[in-house]
Amino acid sequence: MTPRSAAVEIVRALRERHHQAYLVGGCVRDLLLGHEPSDYDVATSATPGEVMRIFPETWAVGAQFGVVLVPLRSLGEGADSAPAPDSIPGAHPHAIEVATFRNDGLYTDGRHPDAVRYATDPREDVLRRDFSINGLLMDPLDGDRVLDFVGGRDDLAAGVIRAIGDPARRFAEDKLRMLRAPRFAARFSYSIAPETMRAIQELAFGVRQVSHERVRDELTRMLTEGAARRAFLLLDELRLLPEVLPEVARMKGVEQPPEFHPEGDVWVHILLLLESLPPGCSRTLAWGALLHDVGKPPTFRRAPDRIRFDGHVEVGVRMAEEICGRLRFSNDDAAQISSLVANHMRFADVEQMKESTFKRFLRLTQFDEHLELHRIDCLSSHGKLDLYDYTRRKLSELPAEEVRPQPLLRGDDLIAAGYQPGPAFREMLDVVEDAQLEGRLHDREEALEFVRRLFPRSA
Repeated sequence: MTPRSAAVEIVRALRERHHQAYLVGGCVRDLLLGHEPSDYDVATSATPGEVMRIFPETWAVGAQFGVVLVPLRSLGEGADSAPAPDSIPGAHPHAIEVATFRNDGLYTDGRHPDAVRYATDPREDVLRRDFSINGLLMDPLDGDRVLDFVGGRDDLAAGVIRAIGDPARRFAEDKLRMLRAPRFAARFSYSIAPETMRAIQELAFGVRQVSHERVRDELTRMLTEGAARRAFLLLDELRLLPEVLPEVARMKGVEQPPEFHPEGDVWVHILLLLESLPPGCSRTLAWGALLHDVGKPPTFRRAPDRIRFDGHVEVGVRMAEEICGRLRFSNDDAAQISSLVANHMRFADVEQMKESTFKRFLRLTQFDEHLELHRIDCLSSHGKLDLYDYTRRKLSELPAEEVRPQPLLRGDDLIAAGYQPGPAFREMLDVVEDAQLEGRLHDREEALEFVRRLFPRSA
């Protein structure tokens, strides 16, 4: 059963029990734009308790706010098709979100309503939603008839992101909506209505109240949906960029040496990289592209010969680690993003690297991301791809077993040869591996003789 057919079955089951029910929100918007929705939501007059009684299996992940998830497996999918709800971040590809019509009260925490009053009129439910293009209802049992109480269809046709009702109130209710506006505008190449834009600019400081995890996820969507440059230009225009990523905002106006960066300052360079990110690119590559030069503003120096950024890589790594920690990235993602920042300048030396150094370089985790970052970094500055081409050629010529060979010696071999375990073991094994990678050692006996010659045992 597809998500759409599951959503239609949920609407049908609710209607058969005399409840109102419609498709709602982003799925309706995407269907009207001719796109296949990534997930489907249903809005209904049934209370959460009534929804849970109707369907054989539900996840009451937000029942206090009128939200229940109905897993696809309970509607005919295989028993193993849906993971536990706490493992599904954001959208729910294995479940349909069913939300009760409601009319929210105050949002003193800038995220959740203090009190939820269930409603029976779908118009009331729509009026508390974020943007007109997300406030459309569709009746899939009546020829996909659309219910539009907020001018959403007109705004879809005109290409406008407009807050429903009073923009200041909508953004006070959930301050993350201020980040969603530029994301939608960038994703669909829409403009933002003037009154909506003014409200965001005036209230931008309030985004600090949003949890770091939610900010991270929204920024990651901007970076990976295929319109990252437009999204970050809007973040800057809406005065949101200094609030969520002040380190990136400081790139504006930071000059670069024109002989290496004819494109302009650091901010212009970053925007060109963001423009190169395709839809669906990995989040670590996207964040690596955004942050690879984050260390340049604090290290800017106008030397007698030219503009310099001495130590910008090391400074940038520390800053990237701080940003990843602040935004609660996973350890693996943070490590890869920091590695991309740490290693992006090493391509300048690939033609002079020792064979062992070059092979170790190729062994960096997800090296394809390092290579891609180097490519778009070059294309966003001087345009020369000779070092990129050299690395790709060498990578294609080297068998995997030469890049990552089985070790000729291990610690047990050194102990058997009469060496005492200790810190020197690491140095000895590294020297052996370097010689192996350079083709100077081929088997265990050669390696042992090599060690005995370089590291003679004390009598």
